[in-house]
Amino acid sequence: MLWRSLIHRRIQRGCRHHLALISKGGLNRLVLILNRPLLFFIVTFLLLWLAAWIGMILRSRRKQFSENMRSDYSVIVGATLTLLGLLIGFTFSMATTRYDMRKTLEEEEANAIGTEYTRLDFLPAQDSGRLQVLLRQYTGLRIRFYTTRDQTDLQRIEAETSKIQSQLWTTVAGAAKLQPSPLSALASSGMNDVLNAQGYTQAAWWNRIPIAAWILMFLIAALSNLLLGYGMHAKVTALSVILPLAVSISFFLIADIDSPRRGVIRIQPQNLYALADSLKPQ
Repeated sequence: MLWRSLIHRRIQRGCRHHLALISKGGLNRLVLILNRPLLFFIVTFLLLWLAAWIGMILRSRRKQFSENMRSDYSVIVGATLTLLGLLIGFTFSMATTRYDMRKTLEEEEANAIGTEYTRLDFLPAQDSGRLQVLLRQYTGLRIRFYTTRDQTDLQRIEAETSKIQSQLWTTVAGAAKLQPSPLSALASSGMNDVLNAQGYTQAAWWNRIPIAAWILMFLIAALSNLLLGYGMHAKVTALSVILPLAVSISFFLIADIDSPRRGVIRIQPQNLYALADSLKPQ
C-alpha cells in the first residue's frame, strides 16, 4: 500500500500547486484591473447590476412577503447598506491618506535635492561641478518617474536612477574622504537624504489599499445589490441601476486616487518642476 500513499501525496501536492497558481493568477488579474480605474468601474458596475438582477429573478419565484417578514427584511437591507457605506468611507479615507503622503514626499524630495545642490559648494570645485550636473539629470529622472505611464519607460527610468545614484554617492564619498571636514560631512549627509527620499517615495507608491479590503468591500456591495433586487416588487430597470451605478462610481473614485500612475487624479511634480527650473545653468 506504500505506492498508493506516495501517489496520493503527489496528487495532493500537485493540486495545492495548481490552486496556488490559480490564486496567484487571479490576484494578478485583479491588480491589473485595479491599476486601470475606468476598466474597474465598468467591470464593477456590470457585476453589481448582475447581482441586482439575480435578486429580482429570485424574488419573482417566491411568494409575497408577510408584513412581519418585510419589516425584518428592511432592517437587514438597511444594516447591509450601512455597513457598505462605512466600508466605502473607511477605504476612501485610506486612499486619500496615501495620496496626501505621496504629495508630501514629492515636496520633501524636491527640498532634499535643492538643499544638497547648494551644499555642493562645500566640496572641491571639480567634484562640485560634476555633482551639480548629475543632480540636474537626477531631477529630470525624478520628474519622469512621476509623469510616465509606460511600464517599459518606467523600467528604463529606474535603471538610470540607480546608475546616477551610484555615481552621486561614489563622487561625494570620494570627495569627503579626500578632504574630511564638517562641511564635507554636511554635503555627504545631504546626499544621503536625497537617496533616502527616493526610497521613501517608492515605498509610498507601492503602498496601496490591500486586495483583501477590495474583495471584502465588493462582496458586501454585491450582497447589498442582491438584497435590493430581491426586495423589488417588479423588474424596474431604472431603479435596479441606481445603486450599482452609485457604488461603482465610489469604487472608481477610490481606485483612481489609489492608483498613482494610471488614474485620472495623479500627483503632479510641481515642486520638482520648480526645482528643475531653478537648477538650470544661468
